[in-house]
Amino acid sequence: MANATRDYVEADLNYLAYDGQRPVNYAYPPPPGVPQSSARFESHQVKIENARRRAERPSLHREGFELREHRSAVHDFSDESLIRSAYYWEVERLLQAATRAEKVVIFDHTLRLDTPGHAEAGIREPVRRVHNDQTFVSGPRRVRDHLPAEEAEQRLKHRYAIVNVWRPIGAPVKTAPLAMCDARSISRDDLVPSDLVYRDKVGETYAFRHNSNHRWFYFPQVRPDEVVLLKIYDSLVTGAARLTAHTAFDDPNSAPNEAPRRSIEVRALVFWPASNGAV
Repeated sequence: MANATRDYVEADLNYLAYDGQRPVNYAYPPPPGVPQSSARFESHQVKIENARRRAERPSLHREGFELREHRSAVHDFSDESLIRSAYYWEVERLLQAATRAEKVVIFDHTLRLDTPGHAEAGIREPVRRVHNDQTFVSGPRRVRDHLPAEEAEQRLKHRYAIVNVWRPIGAPVKTAPLAMCDARSISRDDLVPSDLVYRDKVGETYAFRHNSNHRWFYFPQVRPDEVVLLKIYDSLVTGAARLTAHTAFDDPNSAPNEAPRRSIEVRALVFWPASNGAV
């Protein structure tokens, strides 16, 4: 494909068709008669710029996302224990180097395969709707969920963030690439808190209303020796990207016989020392 040399593509992204009601989504098969999601989405054609061709590459701090070269020693991502030991260790070191964090706490990961109806247990399809995995309410909850109570209260007094580390598996991404919205183009009114219902708890994520001011980017053909860092939450109120809307999308220039995208994303809490700024 020649996508890596194009300045941009035009593609449809699925935004929330907001009706004034709080969306409810189930992370498991819902009770009889209850829809998997109460949300309705509508597609909007947008321009998605090739971030590889920008003179100034996007950064995690400014736009809310960035691309980094990073070769992993892990090749078998079907081994859960290997992911949690060796790969988590790699990601922790990567985030410390990229953010100068004092502490990194990885709390989950997701494997994805771009094949509808696939039968591989524990593997999800890419999400083709504009969203963000945390909100300004659920972000702080993560700190309390994953740290001892006393440490959590101390960490919450200073700057922390949640970062998603996204990597292709096995081959460069040719289908369902990841589109990311420049955080500076997002308005607070675009954010719609949504319930994500698990069997044992209810989480909160953001869906997004369409805004013609949104500036979208992607990195064509991300390789397995590259990772995308994506800001999911930042406690710092001013001076940095606080979150980034993102979604998989159907690249109109992808060949119909391309191998489906496989990827892994790891989500982590990132804590800075007190001198880096208060919440």
